[in-house]
Amino acid sequence: MIKIIECPRDAMQGIQEFIPTEKKIAYINKLLEVGFDTIDAGSFVSPKSIPQLRDTADVFSKLNLSHTQTNLLAIIANLRGAEQACIIPQLRYMGFPLSISETFQKRNTNKTIHESILELEKIQSLSLNHKKIVVVYLSMGFGNPYGDPFHIELVEEFIDKLIQFNITIISLADTIGVSTKENITYLFNHLSKKFPTIELGAHLHSHPSTVYEKIDAAYQAGCRRFDGALKGLGGCPMAKDELVGNIATEKLIDYFNEKKVNLPIHMNKLHEALAMIPHVFPKH
Repeated sequence: MIKIIECPRDAMQGIQEFIPTEKKIAYINKLLEVGFDTIDAGSFVSPKSIPQLRDTADVFSKLNLSHTQTNLLAIIANLRGAEQACIIPQLRYMGFPLSISETFQKRNTNKTIHESILELEKIQSLSLNHKKIVVVYLSMGFGNPYGDPFHIELVEEFIDKLIQFNITIISLADTIGVSTKENITYLFNHLSKKFPTIELGAHLHSHPSTVYEKIDAAYQAGCRRFDGALKGLGGCPMAKDELVGNIATEKLIDYFNEKKVNLPIHMNKLHEALAMIPHVFPKH
């Protein structure tokens, strides 16, 4: 079964002009009608770091979940954020960014990798007590621009540590668009065989010209969990000055439709969500 995770949080977080809370609520409520497995709808991080998402708790409190099977996910970066997220009854998943790059981990969360893993252990314990599920995003999962070490054995070491905490969902995050069809194929082929009990996901960023080949490489190598954002909006504001957009969710859907893969997507609701984008996102 293919799981598509729609990420309006990722699409919004780097936008400087504040999107009114009411528009966020209306947009995410529409996304809840489309049929996605999960919506990454906000984050519980410092408003100083990501001011765009300072209203996440308010947004979650006003979402309509009465006629949807879609789950909700929010990003957390520390124990305090996890404590805020755990009291949100609508929330099922907490996404934790753990970078393979020491440089990026410090830029993104102001902690070292070692400190972040210690924090994650506490967060996992808290999540189990509140019946939440932690999804770990291994950022810079296909390489990094900082000259920090990267090789497949290092990725394996990270996953081995996460398994010790009973983490069961791990997404390899490209972050800056350095992935290629070759290293996507290699990583997913190798890791899916070595860690068959882990649900491996792909959170890829891409230039439009390489979208389909990256999706195809991950799918053919066994990946069944894909993150995207409608229109390919977004990128990580902590990564570098020039953002590389997310995989466009409509391109994901087109790809799987061409492959005759059955998706629980309501196309009319998808088109309604796409039509809302110019009214929600500045300059779109």
